[in-house]
Amino acid sequence: MAEHTGVGPDDDPFYQTIEVDTEVTGDDGTYEDELSSCTESVTSIRDYRQEHGRRYHSYHDGRYLLPNDDAEAERLDMMHEMMLMMMGQRLFLAPITDNPQQVLDLGTGTGIWALDFADRFPDAESGLSTPGVFHVPDTVTDNADMISSGPPNVNFIVDDMEDEWAFPEQQKFDFIHARFLALGIKDFPRLLKQCYNNTVPGGWVEFQDWDLNMYSQDGSTNGTSIEQYYNIGIRAYEKTGHIVSPGPFLEQWFQEAGFTEIHVHKYLLPMGPWPKEEHLKSLGMWNLLQASTGFEASALAVLTRYENWNPSDVAHLAERAKLDARDRNIHALFDFYVVYGRRPL
Repeated sequence: MAEHTGVGPDDDPFYQTIEVDTEVTGDDGTYEDELSSCTESVTSIRDYRQEHGRRYHSYHDGRYLLPNDDAEAERLDMMHEMMLMMMGQRLFLAPITDNPQQVLDLGTGTGIWALDFADRFPDAESGLSTPGVFHVPDTVTDNADMISSGPPNVNFIVDDMEDEWAFPEQQKFDFIHARFLALGIKDFPRLLKQCYNNTVPGGWVEFQDWDLNMYSQDGSTNGTSIEQYYNIGIRAYEKTGHIVSPGPFLEQWFQEAGFTEIHVHKYLLPMGPWPKEEHLKSLGMWNLLQASTGFEASALAVLTRYENWNPSDVAHLAERAKLDARDRNIHALFDFYVVYGRRPL
């Protein structure tokens, strides 16, 4: 039986009503000031295939539909900071041991999670690379300086996680971590079964991922351009076979793979600084900032390659979504799931 954490009405144990900060959503320009100040403070943290001005991975060209250029790397690092804030500066929630020996990070992106993990667990090495990093896009391989200066207990592996894994029996993992695989994976149940088969008895697996079905508690997103953006993008990705919103299904897939002691944590993630509560306000600002480039990054390849859109039309759709995301009267909200489970002893 999974343990759920959250508060709210009986039909949704995770539900909580988010109060709008009327002081910054008024008409006196305060909201724009809030956007500007938050932007400056957040962005101060970090000062293949060439198509429509973006660079895409080359390994298994076309399987992963988001860019891997510098702009995307900056966005992914921004999302890492957002996740740390959301999770109380924790890289993971699973109760792993204090001395993990073999750790695998799936879909590592820029490698920032793996590098942070290696810094926090400097003794997590037993003659093999720890943590290993196994991912679809080759973003990391394009950043030689980061790899060469990284901790000695990190090894980056360029491979497709949806192919059959070939780790030796002696290299099963104490902990496998995955984050932001939405839009990049077509068969999550098979992926989780591979995680199960490559985890030591008693080891843990944790997935952190989106429900990209954007909504609002007050109906303010109804009929907006940002709603149109997500509706169009979700349909396009679903037609390619990619899983768009894995978060709500992770618990079921963990169970089907054979994991026990499954825990489900659901977070509310606003877009924009409209919440009154300061923690949610900060999260909303991070989410807005990553989306400022993420709208076009997520939609460009899938719409131009599979839906016959012109790049300029995608840019226009993304710009209208961005304007709505910054609108004080539109209170967009997402659910984000962290689910972990244990392979039985």
